Amino acid sequence: MQDEPHGRAGSGPSASTSGLGSAGKYAGIGIQFAASIVLFLFAGQWVDRRLGTSPIFMIIGVFGGATAAFYSIYKRLMRDLKEEEEAQARHSKDV
Repeated sequence: MQDEPHGRAGSGPSASTSGLGSAGKYAGIGIQFAASIVLFLFAGQWVDRRLGTSPIFMIIGVFGGATAAFYSIYKRLMRDLKEEEEAQARHSKDV
């Protein structure tokens, strides 16, 4: 029985935990999205009660919350993509 080389892609502890690291990093995105919408929904309802308007600010709040959540997720994903590309560039220089 031959030993497999340790430098092979997909072997070693860092390769097995990289998927878990990514999952952990993005685990809160769904919760963040829902919380943003709910927060803006309640803010819209509060404004509607104060001004005596019906559902107009609640609707604006829901769409505003969704827009804020999408923007936040987009910024996070673009930042992580940039960091990953920089890490790959550093790694390719080292090799």
